[in-house]
Amino acid sequence: MLKPCRNIRCKNLTNKGYCDNCKYTKDKIRPSANKRGYNALWRKNSKAYLQANPLCVECAKEGKIVVADCVDHIIAHKGDMKLFWDVNNWQSLCNSCHSRKTINEDMGGWY
Repeated sequence: MLKPCRNIRCKNLTNKGYCDNCKYTKDKIRPSANKRGYNALWRKNSKAYLQANPLCVECAKEGKIVVADCVDHIIAHKGDMKLFWDVNNWQSLCNSCHSRKTINEDMGGWY
């Protein structure tokens, strides 16, 4: 069964996540998560950060208490490893807030 391509700017239908054209573009443009720094060291450090900062900062601004699921880079690092590892550039977010932030920043792109 065909469904829309995951690239929200694409109008193609596919039986995969991304159509062949977008998958090729995505793979060509964006390195793997591991190559972007999201490796075992990141997982260890982000887990420790979440233990120390367990609540979603965006939900807290609205007076809600929600457990955070991930560590977000406040300013997108775009490959800058100094910015990537700068703990002052990290914040705890729930999946909902992180997805919303990513969509708003990336406008459907892969960076």
